[in-house]
Amino acid sequence: MEISPDYFLDITAEICPFTFVKTKLMLEKMSSGQTLAVDLRGAEPLRNVPASVREEGHTVLSLTPAAGDGVMRMLIRKGG
Repeated sequence: MEISPDYFLDITAEICPFTFVKTKLMLEKMSSGQTLAVDLRGAEPLRNVPASVREEGHTVLSLTPAAGDGVMRMLIRKGG
């Protein structure tokens, strides 16, 4: 079953630490249980953003290739 995210964020043009900062700011605007799709690219964001999201108490539901060109889409469920 595919989940339709409540929010979408494209951080493919950002560099660390702004990749996680922008993700965290978006999650703060959301309600618990809502989902956020984040497009990201590059080894550092792919390593750091999912780890930081989990440390904040959220759930990474999936991390899959998106449109191409090395872009990955991470689906996050906001924790309580």
